[in-house]
Amino acid sequence: MKINRIQQIRKLLLEEHTLSIKDLCRRFEVSKNTIRRDISELEQQGLIRKVYGGIVLNEEALDSSAPEPFDSRAAKNENAKKIVARLAASEVLEDDVIYIDSGTTTMHMIPFLAGKGRVTVITSSLNVINMALDYPTLDVLTTSGALYVPSKAFVGSSVIRCLRDFNISKIFLASTGISIEHGATNASPLECEIKRYLTGLPSKKYLLVDHSKIDVASLMSYASLASMDCLVLDKLPPERYQTYCTTNNVRLLTPETSGSSRTGNL
Repeated sequence: MKINRIQQIRKLLLEEHTLSIKDLCRRFEVSKNTIRRDISELEQQGLIRKVYGGIVLNEEALDSSAPEPFDSRAAKNENAKKIVARLAASEVLEDDVIYIDSGTTTMHMIPFLAGKGRVTVITSSLNVINMALDYPTLDVLTTSGALYVPSKAFVGSSVIRCLRDFNISKIFLASTGISIEHGATNASPLECEIKRYLTGLPSKKYLLVDHSKIDVASLMSYASLASMDCLVLDKLPPERYQTYCTTNNVRLLTPETSGSSRTGNL
């Protein structure tokens, strides 16, 4: 499928930085015209530059798309993020194997997991790893990868290879911003590839965002909101989001809806 092929081209670019049209045609067994259409779409996204006979990764786009420093983001809306993290942690049961995404909201889940018995936490986030040191009932497994300093997390294709070894029951994802039109977005192409892989797993998926991230679209989309099982916020979103969740069978978990069993409102 076209969307899968473009995602694979993007992944190859992040790994190899330079690709020829001839090689892409061979790898995907498609015509040059098909590959050229894919290239045009990637060019519109600003991720590549055309060169004679192929494409190269646009390093300037990667640099300009890097998120603001982690500590600066972590200080914003900290109380709201902790509310979201507490609600998300309430979904975790003893013996669960969970993935906690890198992010300034998801990391706050760790203290709320205390007292749940043995829980296995898989993560690529340095902050999650460090916070978990104080909680001996948490079994922490870390991914491999290259350290991406702006997010204090490991990235790269080796992260995805590592994740293939685990049977994850619940995935807790972070996002720079969400919207109905663009779904869950992120500022880092390096992190987006990992998030896309996680979104495609059969595990139960939770998206954690505070209210300031509603109707915000960052550089790249990694999933539609409809692909999530549960959207966790610190307060009720606008009415159109509530309608969207109900229509698409996405549970909406907020302080107002916590404890409800209705579809779309938990």
